Amino acid sequence: MTEIVTLAAEPRLRAGKGTARQTRRAGRIPAVIYGNRESPLMISLELNTLFKLVKKPGFFTHLFDLVVDGVSHRVLPRDVAFDPVTDVPIHVDFQRVSANTKVTVSVPVAFINQDKSPGLKRGGALNIVRHEIELLCDANAIPEHVVVDLEGLDLGASIHFHSIRLPEGVATTIAEADFTVATIATPSGLRSEVEGEAAKA
Repeated sequence: MTEIVTLAAEPRLRAGKGTARQTRRAGRIPAVIYGNRESPLMISLELNTLFKLVKKPGFFTHLFDLVVDGVSHRVLPRDVAFDPVTDVPIHVDFQRVSANTKVTVSVPVAFINQDKSPGLKRGGALNIVRHEIELLCDANAIPEHVVVDLEGLDLGASIHFHSIRLPEGVATTIAEADFTVATIATPSGLRSEVEGEAAKA
């Protein structure tokens, strides 16, 4: 399960472009909390704090407790709008979630034991086909990473989804039955050697 980050937020009484610009001039970012069959709640967040969080990997897979007027709202970030010139966040959408909320999230793939892969030791290259995998899971059980173990994999090996162990209750939304996550590519300088080994086998 990913960590839960607590953030202080302030309510916004009005919507509209003018109010949003005024909020940004004050060093805060307009945002909205929606979902869970409740009315949308307009809020603002401190710019520098939010900017640091948005730049970190896994922002969209981390739960947040947004505290507004003493009330905590458990949410998941769903969308961030950025200024096209400065690349600074200008608006954030948060979805309310509960323990029973099912969410679709794109979770980063983490590769481990690269030093135990014969193929990589021989000069092969890890060719990552999917840096993230879209998963369906409970909001309170979002994996931090999808882990791929490279131990024992040689040149030419392909890592398919069926070889990855997901936590209980987590499934992929990708329709393709056994898609490729990564391969260990053979460099051109070793190709003839590998082909010779294959012929002998």
